[in-house]
Amino acid sequence: MSHADDARHMAHALGLARRGLGNVWPNPAVGCVIVRDGIVVARGWTQPGGRPHAERFALDAAGDKARGATAYVTLEPCSHYGKTPPCADALIAAGVARVVVALTDPDPRVAGRGLARLRAAGVTVTEGVGRDQAAALNRGFLNRITLGRPMLTLKLATSLDGRIATASGESRWITGAEARRQVHLLRLTHDAVMVGGGTARADLPALNVRGFGPVRQPVRVIASARGDIPPLPEDHDAGPLWLLHDRDVAVALPPGARGIGVDSVQGHLDPVAMMRALAGAGLTRVLCEGGGALAASLLAAGLVDDLITYSAGLVLGAEGRAAVAALPLAPLSAMPRLRLRGVRRLGGDVMQLWSVVNE
Repeated sequence: MSHADDARHMAHALGLARRGLGNVWPNPAVGCVIVRDGIVVARGWTQPGGRPHAERFALDAAGDKARGATAYVTLEPCSHYGKTPPCADALIAAGVARVVVALTDPDPRVAGRGLARLRAAGVTVTEGVGRDQAAALNRGFLNRITLGRPMLTLKLATSLDGRIATASGESRWITGAEARRQVHLLRLTHDAVMVGGGTARADLPALNVRGFGPVRQPVRVIASARGDIPPLPEDHDAGPLWLLHDRDVAVALPPGARGIGVDSVQGHLDPVAMMRALAGAGLTRVLCEGGGALAASLLAAGLVDDLITYSAGLVLGAEGRAAVAALPLAPLSAMPRLRLRGVRRLGGDVMQLWSVVNE
């Protein structure tokens, strides 16, 4: 096939892979398209919970039509036995003639072994088609494997002057219905939603996805050194509750909650230790929804990958609560720098997507 055909089919596979975001942790979100004689005969994506893998799903749908076909896969097929047999072996057994891969899997259990197994079996392998797009899509998985932490998105809903609440703490609702619905879509594409103990105590947030029907709900993560959080609203459509707390503090966990002890520094949870602990528990994509102290600690530690702001046509003044608490004093050149990636109008509000510049 031509380069244009390869790019088109890989774009299809990447679109399928996006369906897995927020649904497949600790696995990566992978898409697979099987093409024979220029016709798509099957397609698949990693299913909720991480199994079956995209390749297995597509091969089952293709049946005998996979023999002699080309498989487009957004991430290197696995080569190790886990809870499922290796996908590289499945492709070989199905008689696939060619495999086009966007990205090599950095997981030490794979790391090129899947491609080597395919080539040893006589399968033609083409690498790097759609590499950048695949890396962006699976940034959370890649972060977890290579950096030991999940991808972190910081979300801020603010007034025009950067306030998240009035001086008395009133914050519902700064933004309008369209922006709030988009936030639920954002939650849907993340493994977990995280807030600090102060936000949990003040707002009693549900931290779930609403308005999109039955979905795999994100894990609710609350970071509180003392672990003194109130009972959150009872909701059968809410994900598991995890409490990050000082490892040296005995906490009384709410019923069904999971406690994760991490190191503290001067009475505050170490943000690096928090992220490492969440990665160790399998999370790849975490959405932080405030408040100001937690946002500041994550930014200061260089842990934020993307920042999404929702700005409303509202001014609260200096007495209002700042979206980001005090950061360590430093020259302007040393402060967090971000690159604007997109702007969107949502009713009367404006959403901006920023990526942190690491230089």
